[in-house]
Amino acid sequence: MIDEKSLFLFAKQAEIAKAVAQPYRIAIIDFLKDGEQCVCDIAEHIGAERSNASRHLSVLVSAGLLNYRKDGLNVMYSLRAPCIAGFLDCIKTCLIERAKENDKLLNVL
Repeated sequence: MIDEKSLFLFAKQAEIAKAVAQPYRIAIIDFLKDGEQCVCDIAEHIGAERSNASRHLSVLVSAGLLNYRKDGLNVMYSLRAPCIAGFLDCIKTCLIERAKENDKLLNVL
């Protein structure tokens, strides 16, 4: 049986996973793995209006995944825990493994 402390931890991990579980947010994290970027460059990179990018960035900041700072008129964002990019790499590995299994199934059919 899961104890209360573990359940609390799992709930907090689920909150972070929920914040990441959106394609634009994954694209933002992927873009920021190379270093700090301003909101204008992030919006351009993901092909979104600045207001839409800011909404996604706000979710990631609230989840504790990003740092931000003001630089004149610009807001600069960076990964608070760069290991999140490793988590996304792990998901890519899972997708590759699933694709290999699907390929095997196609060959059998």
